[in-house]
Amino acid sequence: MERRKKNKPAVGSVWMVSREYDGLAGAGGVKDVCRQLAEALVAHAGISVTVVLPRYGFMDPQTLGFAPLALTDTDAAAWCEGSGQDVLVVEMDYPDRERREEVSFWHGRDKGVRLVLVESPRFAEKLNVYTYTAEEEKKTPWKKTGQGHVDYFAINILLQKAALALMCRLDERPDAIHCHDGHAATLAPLARELPGYRSFFAATGVLVTIHNAGIGYHQDITDLPFARTITGLPASIIKSGLLGKSFDPFVAAAPYAVLNTVSENYARELQETDADARTGWLGHHLLDMGIRLAGVTNGINPEDFDPTRPEQLGIPAAFDPGRGDLAGKAACKADILAACAGDGSWERVVQSGSLRPDPKLPLYTFIGRVTEQKGVDILIRALDLLPEAARLQVLVLGSGDPAIEKELIRESHGQDTRFRLCYLRGYDPLLANRIYAAGDFFLIPSLYEPCGLTDYIAQLLGNLPIVHLVGGLVKVVDGETGFGYRPHAPAALAQTMERARLLYEGEPDKIRAMQQAAIKRIHTHHTWKRVMRRYLDLYAEARRKAC
Repeated sequence: MERRKKNKPAVGSVWMVSREYDGLAGAGGVKDVCRQLAEALVAHAGISVTVVLPRYGFMDPQTLGFAPLALTDTDAAAWCEGSGQDVLVVEMDYPDRERREEVSFWHGRDKGVRLVLVESPRFAEKLNVYTYTAEEEKKTPWKKTGQGHVDYFAINILLQKAALALMCRLDERPDAIHCHDGHAATLAPLARELPGYRSFFAATGVLVTIHNAGIGYHQDITDLPFARTITGLPASIIKSGLLGKSFDPFVAAAPYAVLNTVSENYARELQETDADARTGWLGHHLLDMGIRLAGVTNGINPEDFDPTRPEQLGIPAAFDPGRGDLAGKAACKADILAACAGDGSWERVVQSGSLRPDPKLPLYTFIGRVTEQKGVDILIRALDLLPEAARLQVLVLGSGDPAIEKELIRESHGQDTRFRLCYLRGYDPLLANRIYAAGDFFLIPSLYEPCGLTDYIAQLLGNLPIVHLVGGLVKVVDGETGFGYRPHAPAALAQTMERARLLYEGEPDKIRAMQQAAIKRIHTHHTWKRVMRRYLDLYAEARRKAC
């Protein structure tokens, strides 16, 4: 008699641990991935999803719809005569003394996702997700604006220990715990090696997603005695978790968790090319440990950036690039050109330079961090290599490296007849939507890019991306859904900008066809409903690894 194959149980519950979540706290693409993946798992896979993140000082939980989370059940309350405790105590030892920190929790629900905020004095004093603000510097001069929090490692460990402790207190053993970036990666060895958690999470898989493996993003620490005491991990685990001379959360997680990056090509670059030098050779070190990184290209929810519903995006007119209806897009372009034609009067950004209110000139746009990693230095040099016949406009929104910002300001006040540059220093999400909707071409000249989400947003708003074909940006198909170039050089970018301009002026039908193809490809390949399936596979793999 032939044996029947038993159906493997499906993953039914996932907890995510993250420092960011869109709509609550964010600094980069992590916020978008965390929220959109969580919502997709609930809506399309019927999975129970809980997301845990800090309650930062800039968040008002009650205004956001959160309520205190009661940790004392009715039986315990009866025994304790109503004086139950809704706080948990977390061990946070320093090398010179034993320490404990208390945490409590807020909880709420949005689109089916249970959201939990961890309340702690350590989190509440922070007015930004990762860096100090001008307000903090004013009160405490050594907390320099833009500088990373000095207690970053303690912040991460407290969040991870609090999440594990809460699961134990609620008696919830999820099928998988999804740790977003180095801020949460140490959870894997904590769950497997600390006596209080080892048995409880014996059947729980752990997935660690590396959103950015660049040096400075690992959340590593060189103070090994501090890492040893505050984590509570055995000295042997700290030693085996080293990358160079630092305790590296990604390396420490590798024996206990499944690791993935946010695009297939980025995973390949990290483990098969010299581009891994930008990570401190993390990818090759993991490969030496026998760890092969999985690659899952991030998705997007197209309905979140639907220009047929202008009120949700804060843009002045509706349009539908997927159907070739671009009259409203022309109105959006006229709107932003008029706004940038003068000296500018903005609430959240400072304007340098101006644009001509001429809708016939192609408008090239950039939104992001003003850094070398994002290729802004390459963009500035590319402008000076444009041919004499070029007549185009460039609009940049963002902030970052002060030296590059100064270069942008200098170029914005130039008198070059080939281009006009307007630089809006700072950031405003509604202004960003207006720029996405107005632009003809969207520049992404990144040195490296794990995945990239701005190319999706631009495409959905009829703004064709011009990308350095690296990392996850290879999902832009040159000549079909946008424009791509190699190598990472000013001349290559300038030539591609010119190629796009000639098509814009000479073959507008081709531009419309590319806009439509880009949106079609997102719907067929890159929605979270589709991408989510790969994460379901990784959660199942993580459960098997727990065995």
